[in-house]
Order: sequence, then C-alpha cells, then structure tokens
Amino acid sequence: MQSPESELIRILKENRVDFISSLPCEKIKALLYRITGEFNHVPLTREEEGVGISAGIALAGKRPAMFVQSSGVGNMINALLSLTGFYELPLAVFVSRRGIFKEKIAAQLPMGQHLPGILKGAGIPYSVISSRDDFGLIEKKLPGVYRNSKMHAFLLSPAIFEDTSDTGILKSTSHPITGSSKGYQSKKMKPQFIRFEILKIIAPYLDAKVVVCNLGFPSKELFNIKHQQSNFYMLGSMGMATPIGLGISLASDKEVIVIDGDGSLLMNPGSLATTAHFAPPNLTILALDNSSYGSTGGQPTLTGSCVDLALVAKGFGIKNIVKAASMKQLTDALKKHQKGLRFIHALAVPGNKDVPAIPLHYLEVKKQVMKFLKS
Repeated sequence: MQSPESELIRILKENRVDFISSLPCEKIKALLYRITGEFNHVPLTREEEGVGISAGIALAGKRPAMFVQSSGVGNMINALLSLTGFYELPLAVFVSRRGIFKEKIAAQLPMGQHLPGILKGAGIPYSVISSRDDFGLIEKKLPGVYRNSKMHAFLLSPAIFEDTSDTGILKSTSHPITGSSKGYQSKKMKPQFIRFEILKIIAPYLDAKVVVCNLGFPSKELFNIKHQQSNFYMLGSMGMATPIGLGISLASDKEVIVIDGDGSLLMNPGSLATTAHFAPPNLTILALDNSSYGSTGGQPTLTGSCVDLALVAKGFGIKNIVKAASMKQLTDALKKHQKGLRFIHALAVPGNKDVPAIPLHYLEVKKQVMKFLKS
C-alpha cells in the first residue's frame, strides 16, 4: 500500500499541479520534504505572501497549490478574499489542521478547532480530510479548482500522517552568507518628483512588459499615463504586488516590472527574501518611496524616519540595487537591459495626482494580462 504522502502526491501530479508553496509544519514534515523534491517548490516567509505568489503563477496559466498549517490561515484570509477570490484565480490550499489530534501546544487549539467556522464565515469552500478514506474528496474536488478558477481548502488531520511523520526528513545544513559590505552603499538623495511624474518618466520603458502595479492611486495614475493589456492593476491586497510579480516571473519568461510602494513593502518585507532566494532574471522591482501612505490620507511611513528600503533589500540578499531620484537616474536604471533581478529604490515627493478611477472591470484586467502572458 502506498504511504499517504505518496498517495497525495499522486493526486497532485494527476491534476497537473505546477508549483507548491509552503511553510513548515511538524505534523506533515515528511510530506513537505517529499514535495520539495517532486514539484517546483516555493519556500515562504509568511502565508499571505504565498497567496500573492500563487496568484502570479495562476495569471501565467500554471496551477498553484499551498501547504500551510491551520495557525497560519489567519494570515491569509484577506489576500484569499481580495485577490484570489476577487480575481477568480485557482488555488488549492492544503491545511495541516493542528489542535484536533494529539496536540501538545495549547496555543494551536483555538485556530485548529474554529477553522471550519472561520472558513465558512469567509465564504471559502473547504473539505475535512479526517482519514485516507477521505482522499477521494480531494480527487473529486481538486479538478474543479483549476477547471473553474476557484479556491478550495483541504483540512488535513495529522492522524493521517502519524505513522510516517518521522521518516525521510532532510537534515538541516548550514550555508555561507554570500552578502558583502562591498556591494551597494546607501546614498542620501533628495526626491524631486511626485509618483505621477516618476511614472510619466519611466512609461516608455514599460512597453510590452508585464507590469504589476500597487493598489490605490499608483494603479489609477499608471492607467491614466500608460494603459496596456499587460498591466495588472491591484485593487486590494496591500503588500502583494511584489509576490504577484515574483509568481509571474517564476512561471513565465516574460519581463516583469513590479511598481511597489514603501507602505506595501513594509507590510510584507519577507517577500524580498523569497525574491532574493530565486533571483529571477526577468524581474525588476521599482520601489516608489514617498515616505507616506498615499492612498489612505498621506500618513507618514517609517521610510521617512528610520528605514532605507535599498538597505533592506540588500540585507535580504538582493544584489543589483540602484537608488534613484533624478530623471537621469531613473531612466538610466530602467534602460539598462542587463539580465538579473533588479531593485530600484525610487525616491519620490509625497502627493497624488487627481485622476479618475480605472474604467475597466477587474476581471477584464485579469483576462487581458493572462492573454498577454499566453501570447
């Protein structure tokens, strides 16, 4: 008889799952070890980040899945609703349900026990997988996830994997730190332009590239300046721009530019670590830093007092970093066609341009981007 790990992997492969993102869970550690060797695997720093990466993978026409534990589902709810569900993207989430079987950590009990009610209240479809006999539910439900572009959570009882949880585990190994103090050095620059003006300066360099644009005013301004079918305009899910761009760049050979912001990057900085880990050669992150939450009233962010995003990116392992403020610095940073992950820290003056809302339906935006990626 196949092990439960082998049986579940068989189901995933039969459904042509391309990429699996995961965070560790002791209850399914043997399964997670197997997955890292048999699929395109994305190790995450936070569950929410995986939702964004999976969205990018789905936009590129591939099939994503996630493996997390129940304690991390709370970190995903908003992104699942305002990104995956909102744009009707496929995602299968396999949840190691803590707090219901031989649980030794009391703090795992509340989320594990209330998880079905939380998912039901959020309107997220789920199936309870209590034993191997319930794997038939996975075989029944999983094809519809990808056929109908829906999300579905499969709540896996740790009891299923009790007899195999201590086998086939990868021993930890140490790796040398590759960063060097001889790399990027922080420079003090004075911002010269508001974000709208910067977008006008860089617009010629966005032609025929996939552009993932941060939510709120940045997306409205970009639409006003340079709408193209390859622009993915975010309407919610703050902090997900870079993860979405990373997902697209991993699943496609198209050149991808992420237009992110200081507030969004501070909300989900671990995504820079995951990006540095893969260092996709077709990805550029343009961090427009105006030291303010521009879409919510201009409240100051911490980049105005203590945080240098370029140094943050360097600390997470991104090697090709440029700080830019003048027109020449901005254009020089973008017109170089060298391959490799790039992080452009573009300093901006706070302020928004009064532009109308994007007139396109959000599902039409998704459709156009997917059509471009498929071409």
